[in-house]
Amino acid sequence: MKRILLSMTAVLLFAGITMAQGEMNSKGEPVHKGKDNAPVELSKGESITRGEALAKGIKKAKVEKAMQDPAKLTDEIVELNGVVVRSCKKEGCWAEIADKDGGKSVRVTFGDHAFFIPLNAAGMKVKAQGKFVTKVLPKEHVDHLINDDGAKFDNRNADGTVTEVSFDATGVVLTKAE
Repeated sequence: MKRILLSMTAVLLFAGITMAQGEMNSKGEPVHKGKDNAPVELSKGESITRGEALAKGIKKAKVEKAMQDPAKLTDEIVELNGVVVRSCKKEGCWAEIADKDGGKSVRVTFGDHAFFIPLNAAGMKVKAQGKFVTKVLPKEHVDHLINDDGAKFDNRNADGTVTEVSFDATGVVLTKAE
């Protein structure tokens, strides 16, 4: 009887520790849960801001045109206007945006998890300010983004990595589509 009780206690203790650890993000840190990434219910035309406030007078760029030659805009702060195609399903730490539904999209990151967007941001209109960045994503990160978060990549390198052109936003405004 003592063995059964000890075994049950050990199982419960292990289960408690496992549950306390919770979900981990791609950086091996606990998934951020808070008011910034909580789903929102907006009225048509209502907006929310995440990150820094958007500056006035920033050069506007189109996703499709910028993706043809992203080097032209590297290190230049620009504003993208479009629609959120999809976003991170765990913590709202990235989004894919396109000029319009069905258009070519770019993955938008928010610094090194500097801020988050609501988990239900897909379909919202978006204004984002930031810079285009080209980098190689490791295979493990690519697998995570695809399998856990629903990201899509057009071309994977032979080793499973992806050379990605992304947009690192300093601030975004999300608006419920009218």
